[in-house]
Amino acid sequence: MEPVTIKFESDFIKFIESIMKRHHYATISEFIREAVREKVKELEKEEMLKAVEKMAGSSKRKTTDEQLHEIRDKAFEQLEKKFKSKSTH
Repeated sequence: MEPVTIKFESDFIKFIESIMKRHHYATISEFIREAVREKVKELEKEEMLKAVEKMAGSSKRKTTDEQLHEIRDKAFEQLEKKFKSKSTH
């Protein structure tokens, strides 16, 4: 791992530490790493949904809600596989 330095206001650090204790995180580094991972996953999902919406919108035929749900579910499955493989490395 490579070190990254960030600075937070002391009140925010106290807030983070209180959350860490309630959720049983051992270190602030562990907490921040997980928070960043979750944010990256969220952004990836948003990008994938936008791509799905764009694909569905560009179709000349009408796409049903059921078809859109299937596309969304497949996209989430792909993202889940992608992130599970990354988290095990």
